[in-house]
Amino acid sequence: MKKSAFENIANLFLKNFFQGLVIIGPIGLTIFVIWYIVSAIDNLVPSLARQVPGLVFVSTILFTAILGYLGNKFVVGRFFFDTMDSLLEKTPGVKHIYTPTKDVMSSFVGDKKKFNDPVWVKTNENPEIWRIGFLTQKEMADVDKHNYVAVYLPHSYAISGWVIVTEEKNIKPVVGMTAASAMKFAVSGGVAGFHSDENIFKAPE
Repeated sequence: MKKSAFENIANLFLKNFFQGLVIIGPIGLTIFVIWYIVSAIDNLVPSLARQVPGLVFVSTILFTAILGYLGNKFVVGRFFFDTMDSLLEKTPGVKHIYTPTKDVMSSFVGDKKKFNDPVWVKTNENPEIWRIGFLTQKEMADVDKHNYVAVYLPHSYAISGWVIVTEEKNIKPVVGMTAASAMKFAVSGGVAGFHSDENIFKAPE
């Protein structure tokens, strides 16, 4: 009887402990990541960071935003950044770092972002298996792949993914999900709800 009571208390404790982890884990990780980023940028100028913590970070954010504004709104700014872009893309050695980095960042943010066309893609015929991905190339004729498309498949719980080239008939447009919801659905392993921002995961009673 005493053992049973002890087990009940232990099970109740563990249940509440893990439920607490579910609550505090994402909050703690978010705070840690934000603090790490702020500290890393602040440490670019350690002497100033010691005197006014956060000033270097705020200044960097404002400077980046101003550069983006000048590059989009003013002809001179656009000309300057286009010239720099062209120069870096043609510089031996440097272009192998700059161009892939620019392409990856442009895929996620900015006017040229690519991951805004979610699709269902059939990855297996028997049994029939579908995965959610993002259409990145609507035609592959330039590489002698007529009626083929390229689809990016994000990994769950990671920032990585892989690209497949498949026949156009193997993809279907995603209905009822925005690009952001589709990415959340894929990255969360299907846990995040796709009809709303609500989470469909329920902790066991």
